Amino acid sequence: MTAGQPAPRGQEPGTIRVVVIDDHPVFRMGMTALLNSLPGITVTGQASSVADARELFASPGPGSVDVVLMDLDLGDGSGVDLTRELLQQHPGINVLVVTMHEDDDAVVASVRAGARGFLVKSAPPDSVERAVRAVAAGELILSPSVTAQALSYVMGGQRAARLPFPQLTPREREVLDLVAYGLDNTAIASRLSLNPKTVRNTVATVLAKLSMRDRSEAIVRARAEGLGGDI
Repeated sequence: MTAGQPAPRGQEPGTIRVVVIDDHPVFRMGMTALLNSLPGITVTGQASSVADARELFASPGPGSVDVVLMDLDLGDGSGVDLTRELLQQHPGINVLVVTMHEDDDAVVASVRAGARGFLVKSAPPDSVERAVRAVAAGELILSPSVTAQALSYVMGGQRAARLPFPQLTPREREVLDLVAYGLDNTAIASRLSLNPKTVRNTVATVLAKLSMRDRSEAIVRARAEGLGGDI
């Protein structure tokens, strides 16, 4: 079932309705099959991108949704931004982020955006079930490290530093910082002890993720976000 298709009929009262948003078809289909096999849980929609998710939630297809499993790195945008957008439009849903690494800065950014917690993609089926049921019940599913960072942000209010470009990995953000500083690929490779080809590929990935036309635009936008300072 993909974006725009109708929700299953004949759901039992109290069924937890889930939407899975992930750009990896194998993971998305596997997660959907797992969730649909669990009693009292049904997947009412899938999306493979930000655009698909917007289309899905704009249609009557998913109906009332309890939990959204949200991938952070979607091909056409950020799962963090999409989380914030969906919660503004549908405050009753609970977002459960799925991620490769729990210490990813973007996990904390997603919690700031309103996500109820996160699930590591390598989690076993019983952990997936517990997380979905807990988030549907309004609980928070966070590791101690993520809790500490999120609480620090909340307690610090507007004084807390905002993570620029949370959809980037730490390495990609580090490379973008050096691009904004004005270094070329060779200089960046030398500073980070990387192969120049690796730097070139990383820059290309950053441009694609942030929908930037070229390096010049990347420098302007990165500096506007506070990158490119003293190194």
